[in-house]
Amino acid sequence: MRIALIILVLSTSVAACNPFAPALEEGNPFGDLLGDPTTVEGFFTNFRNAYELRDLSLYETLLDSSFIFVWHDFDAQVDREWGFAQDLETTRRLFQNSSLIRLQWNQIITQDELERFIKMRIVRSFNLTVTLEQGDVFRTDGNVNFQLVRPDSVSSWRLRRWRDESEL
Repeated sequence: MRIALIILVLSTSVAACNPFAPALEEGNPFGDLLGDPTTVEGFFTNFRNAYELRDLSLYETLLDSSFIFVWHDFDAQVDREWGFAQDLETTRRLFQNSSLIRLQWNQIITQDELERFIKMRIVRSFNLTVTLEQGDVFRTDGNVNFQLVRPDSVSSWRLRRWRDESEL
């Protein structure tokens, strides 16, 4: 009798549950995945997700059309840079040739508002691990020096200038 009651209770509760049509939950189901691009933290969340998902279409939306990437060439002891199109191509190759990317944002070292609500300079530390398709693993850490811009205080932040301050 006890087993029959347990089976009856379980069959009734399971029958009401459809795993292919779960109940709707309150709030945004992508809240943790997609950051609010109108906030600085939301920008960094989306940047991390673009890298970790290796999603060039998401990454491209984070760049300003006048984007510049700057890094120090330690061999030649000079700064070098490239623009929007070359960065997209370089990032596309990185995403295609990697099997796993992990990006961890750490503390914000400096955050300066250059123009009220529309231009920010942020220096933030990071840890990056890239696993290539062949199995090689590269780890680096350092700081990014980002200049974020937007046309007005309610628009999404875009990356105009990225100075890589890591030491490879």
